Amino acid sequence: MGVVRQLRQISADDAGVDTAFRADVHAGLSQAQKAVPARWFYDTTGSALFEDITALPEYYPTRSETDLLKRHAGEMAAAIGPGRAVVELGSGSSTKTPLLLEAITPSAYVPVDISGDFLRDSAAALAARFPGLPIYPVEADFTQRVALPREICPLPKLGFFPGSTIGNMVARTAVDLLRSWREALGDGSLLLIGIDRIKDIGILERAYDDPAGVTAAFNLNLLDRINRELGGDIPVDNFIHRAVWNDVHARIEMHLVAACDMDFTVDGRAYHMAKGETIHSENSHKYGPRDANLLLRAGGWTPLATWDDADPAFALILAQATEFRSAP
Repeated sequence: MGVVRQLRQISADDAGVDTAFRADVHAGLSQAQKAVPARWFYDTTGSALFEDITALPEYYPTRSETDLLKRHAGEMAAAIGPGRAVVELGSGSSTKTPLLLEAITPSAYVPVDISGDFLRDSAAALAARFPGLPIYPVEADFTQRVALPREICPLPKLGFFPGSTIGNMVARTAVDLLRSWREALGDGSLLLIGIDRIKDIGILERAYDDPAGVTAAFNLNLLDRINRELGGDIPVDNFIHRAVWNDVHARIEMHLVAACDMDFTVDGRAYHMAKGETIHSENSHKYGPRDANLLLRAGGWTPLATWDDADPAFALILAQATEFRSAP
């Protein structure tokens, strides 16, 4: 069947700019600790750079998760069962998706991604590889409420949330997202989610600050995107990429550091940054086994099975939508 149709759930202004992007940039640059949400990394250039990152020897998550899918595909298929509609959150290039689709015999595939160009290309590639599989791409921000294609509403569903992307969110936001998708996927649904574990700080920092500078380019592209889409004049060359481990919050933080005092405008609005001030661009939280299970339970999911990779530590967890109860 191939790509059935693409749904677009992005709100753009008259200039064709995502209204949420514009609002988030101005809100974030107006704060004492400037910050822009990590989801805005993923324009066409950012998405391509992230695919380059996943191939770096220092960036273990993609390698570890792919290996888990290959080694445990049979066990996962037995636990999931056939005939589910797979809904992938933040699908990107869907490089790991074929391993799952080949194992479980799905009834449909719904990739959800904020980057429309990348979404179309990956959906077309999967359609060629799985010609009998209905594919319904949805261009949307999966951190917001997403309406699923009506064709899959009566089908049992499997949410697929790989890449430890849940780690980009602080705990309250992660729980909100898990609850939202618990509601969207419905009773009886399953969720297969990638979770990165706490590990040696050196391994973590190299994964987010590679010697080749690909992650730095990925981080700095956020400023280029602001300039391109919002008429900014941010002097990108005056910023430095920084990735540091925050032990209190158990996360890697990525920042864009001002190398000097500077003034710039975005949409005609003036902003000032002093030397050493930063724009906080990403978090990547890491979870121990109990932490991850607690997070899932708080979000309305009951863990059923865990597949772990010991070196470096990474996990895929299968969880089931928790049945709603009126009392403890």
